[in-house]
Formats: sequence, C-alpha cells, structure tokens
Amino acid sequence: MGQPRIAIVGVGATGTVLAAAILSKYPETVLVGHNPGAGDALLSKGLRVSGAISYQTPVKNFVSQVKELKHSNPDVIFLATKTFHLDRILKALEDVYRPGLKIISTQNGLGTEDLIVDKFGADAAFRMSLNYGVSLKAIGEARMAFFNRPNHLGSVARENRDLGTQIAMLLTDCRLETDFVDDIKHSVWKKMVMKCTMASICAVTNKTIKEALEFGPTKEIADACFKEALAVARAVGYDIGEDYLEQAVDYLMKAGVHRDSMCLDIESKAPTEIDFLGGKVVEYASQNGVSTPFFIVMTNLVKAIEDNYLER
Repeated sequence: MGQPRIAIVGVGATGTVLAAAILSKYPETVLVGHNPGAGDALLSKGLRVSGAISYQTPVKNFVSQVKELKHSNPDVIFLATKTFHLDRILKALEDVYRPGLKIISTQNGLGTEDLIVDKFGADAAFRMSLNYGVSLKAIGEARMAFFNRPNHLGSVARENRDLGTQIAMLLTDCRLETDFVDDIKHSVWKKMVMKCTMASICAVTNKTIKEALEFGPTKEIADACFKEALAVARAVGYDIGEDYLEQAVDYLMKAGVHRDSMCLDIESKAPTEIDFLGGKVVEYASQNGVSTPFFIVMTNLVKAIEDNYLER
C-alpha cells in the first residue's frame, strides 16, 4: 500500500501504545487528542511505552480536533477512544471522509464497526481486536501489562481483504503483531465474552479480575454471565464452544492482576463503556429471544452507579 498517510484518534492507554508502535515506522502519523495541553506534552516529550513491549518515539503532528484531519488527507484512521465518544467522532469525520478512506475501530465493545458502516458504508469499515492490557501512567506514557499475541484485524467488506492483510503486516512490522482474519466478529466475540462479563463485575465490586474470579460470590456471577454471553454469541451466529469457558478463565487468571478500566472510570467519575459492553449483550439477547438476567442486573448496577455522579 506504499507509504500510507495514517491518523490515530485518541491517545489514552491503548491509543498511546498503538501510536508509539506506528510512529516508530511512520513518523508523519497524525495524532488527535481533545486536550491541546496534552498535545504540547506529546510534541515535546514524545511517547514512551514500557512493560511487555517498549517504545520511545517522537511525535511530530498533533491536532486537537478531528475535523483538522482534512488538511492531512489520511488514507487510514485508527479510532482508539472510549466507545461513548464514537458517535461524536464519526459525526466530525463527515468533514474528513472521502471515498477510499478506511476507518479502523480498535475500541472495546460490541458493534462499533456497525456504526462506521451506518455512517460511511461497509467499504470504509474495519475492526481490530487488541489483545494487550495497558495502563496510562501519564500523558504519553503507558505500561503494557501483557500482550497476548497476535492482535486481530478484519474488514467488513470482503473486497478489502488484501488491503487488510497489508495493514496487518504494517502493524506487525511495527512490532505490534497483527493477523488479518476473515471473520473479525468471531474474534471480537471471543474477547468480549470475557470483557463484557468481567468489566461490570469489577466495576461494581472494585476488585481486580483475578480477585473477582477467586472470590466465590463474584465467581458465581461471572460463571453465569459467561454462559449468558456464550448463548447470545450463538444466537447471533458465533458458536465459540462451551470449552471456551475454561480457556477464558485460565487466560483471565494469568492476565487479570490489574484493575479493569471500568473501575478507573467510576473512580474518576467518568462515563463508562457499559453501553457497548454489557449493554450490547443485553440488546442482542433481547433481539434474539435469549434470557440474560445476570447481565441485565450487572449492566443496570453500573448504570445506577454512573447516575450518581454524571450530569443529567
């Protein structure tokens, strides 16, 4: 694909890692963050990632508004923001979009690529499942707790398979190993069965993932939620298999010594991503006649906690 013009929207924890990796090979990449002060820090100090993988990369281009990307005319835009910003970002991209532009959602949650399709069509939409855990230590400084290689990337339109393979190779060349997969929704569901289950449990109890799986009462809730999520996945066409539960719990026990990001959202009185996590499981369940009483309770508890501090 030659020398692509790349932009990354969002420089939080996951965005910092993604940006540091891509900037290591593509220094003209444009970063978009809503905080101009953060831009000053990034332009002066660059990006630093430590832990499971290390980067130290300078930042040359930063803008504080999505609409400013119109001037750089990107070929590929990675979206690495929280999901509750997605509607606003896609609206702002209306001034940037042109035929041929590819938009890659890297966010947690279910159905984010569908919003891109609704706005710009299937040809524009890609989805990426990031298989690393990371925390933001300061502006432009992140620590990767683990990287369960590889990440997965897929296109909504099958005609974009070759391009998607090239983008995956580009990321791998940046040491962020990524495989192109033909059915990205299957990969997303495998990850989201875990994320959608544990995020709300950890947020409500303020336990780490490992603590929640070791404590009998929360482990009982998690087991029930896992089964509900698998049932919903089957209903929408993705039979991950009952044996996946054992694999998922084993994976989470090894990687779950850190707090889920939803815990940090509630701690800082910020909006959570519950609508694209537990909320999407409940939504898909309702559409397909699947009973999810545990997911309904955990989703609504998170919404109740949010309601205590969010402005109405």
